[in-house]
Order: sequence, then structure tokens, then C-alpha cells
Amino acid sequence: MSIVTKITQISGTAIPMRGNNIDTDRIIPARYLKEVTFSRMGEFPFYDERFDAAGKPKPHAFNDPIYKGASILFVNKNFGCGSSREHAPQALFRFGIQAIVGESFAAIFAGNCVMMGIPTVTVTSTEMEGLMNMVDSSPQAVFTLDLEAKRLLCGETCFTFDIPESSRKALLDGSWDSTSMLRANLDKARKVAARLPYITGFKD
Repeated sequence: MSIVTKITQISGTAIPMRGNNIDTDRIIPARYLKEVTFSRMGEFPFYDERFDAAGKPKPHAFNDPIYKGASILFVNKNFGCGSSREHAPQALFRFGIQAIVGESFAAIFAGNCVMMGIPTVTVTSTEMEGLMNMVDSSPQAVFTLDLEAKRLLCGETCFTFDIPESSRKALLDGSWDSTSMLRANLDKARKVAARLPYITGFKD
């Protein structure tokens, strides 16, 4: 039986990604949408910005070894705008990103993230600049995103963030994970299915 995953806290180091209106085509170039599964998506986030035509690495936060292993992404305004491709949050998640803190997000991108268990929370522009500066001066600083308290903590420093209550509730109670919820309630699902006319062939 599957266990529903409740997400209450996420801790880790952070990657600062400066710039407004970073769209999903930049996050995951369109040619990688033909992947049959998402299993290799972690290789491709920001690929065209991270590598030249010969595949040689270029300066980029996702290539910088000082951010290796980071699990929280800091971004500016309207992150994830553009097309609604689910591959964008999949690529970030499979790269290792477990939470994204930003000034604002495109609605569909944020929704896709929540459906994968990735919190997308917002802070003010001034607070984001402070957070990015903290990472610049101390790349190994550990941040804790507390969904219950709606706080982002780093040592003695505390930021209060915003997140839609529906998203926060889904993450806290595990209802974001619809597949695990169905598997955890498989017997009930089978009983309901047995009563549905389009399952039983519309028999009495």
C-alpha cells in the first residue's frame, strides 16, 4: 500500500537565479519535450544557457560547484511563465530542487509544481534581494522552509512567506499526491468503480 507523503518542512542550501520572466522554454528547451519519460529531465534544466553548441559548460548557477546539492531555488518575478509544459518543474525537481522561493510565479507553473510536491512560495522583492545576497556571501548557508509556520529560516534570520492556502493544505495533508492517495484507498476505489455504469457496461 502506498503511503501518502505529507510535506511540512524542506531544508537545504539554495541556488540564486536572478532575472524576471524566466520562462519554461528557458527552464527546459522544447526539443527535450520528446523524452518518453521524465527520468532524464534532471540533465536538461537551463541547458542552452549552461552549455555552448559544442556541449562545453558556460558560467551558470546550475553549473557552479559551490551550489552543488542545493535543494531550494531563489527566483525573482513571474518565474515559470510561457507554455504550461510540466517538463519544467520535472526538470528542476530531478535536478534536485525541492522548493522554490520567488517574488511571483506563473499560475500554471506553480500549480504543476504543487502537483509534484514542490512548494512555490513568495516573498517581497526586498526580501528576495536579501536572500540572494545571503547565498552570495555564504553559499553553504542552510535554509528551512516551514510550511506549517509559513516561515523561511536561516540561523537567526526569519522571513515570512505567502502561499495559496489550498496549495499549503494539499502539501501538508498529502493530498497533492493523487496517485498515492488512490493507491492507499484502492479497496474503496474498486468498490466505487464497481457501481459506475460506464465501468459495468450499464448493466442493472
